[in-house]
Amino acid sequence: MVASARSTIRPPAPSKLKILATADELFYSEGIHTVGVDRIIAGARVTKATFYKHFRSKDLLIIAYVEGRDRRIRDWFDEKERTLKDPRAIVRALVDEISVEAVRPGFRGDPFINAAAQFADPNHPVRIAVTAHRDWYAHRIEDLFREIGHPHPGDAADDLILARDGALAGGYVGDSIAASAALHRSAERLLSEA
Repeated sequence: MVASARSTIRPPAPSKLKILATADELFYSEGIHTVGVDRIIAGARVTKATFYKHFRSKDLLIIAYVEGRDRRIRDWFDEKERTLKDPRAIVRALVDEISVEAVRPGFRGDPFINAAAQFADPNHPVRIAVTAHRDWYAHRIEDLFREIGHPHPGDAADDLILARDGALAGGYVGDSIAASAALHRSAERLLSEA
């Protein structure tokens, strides 16, 4: 009898999950380059051998961090598509979610932009992971505007993403309330064009 693929997939080891959770918190709150492996090992309460068993290098952990953030956003979209159905409602829910994020205590801006800013080489694996996320995100937003019937869904997606990036930056270094209001106005203008 052949085992199904589902039954052979093992969940990640608890120590790996602790490392990822610790890295996620520290990389986001303090910056990727400022947090060393020893700090992550101490925060996760694992041994150095355990760390290197799961991640051969810090770069591999950083990529896992970026991919984990990407997975959360994809899961968010999947959930909204299941529960809301209407693409206009999904766009509005996304804008609301971004606004909530930008005023959350401990908010430090967009984790993908932050990660990209710390790796100048566009061919670095971390930048490639960030680009993969941003490309997926742009296509997903474009698909929403296409479903809505926007006459220029690609342009609308670009405009909304630019407004989103600005709102997240403004939420971090400026007036988060004004940034959120501007994002909402931008989204409503784009929705009114369809």
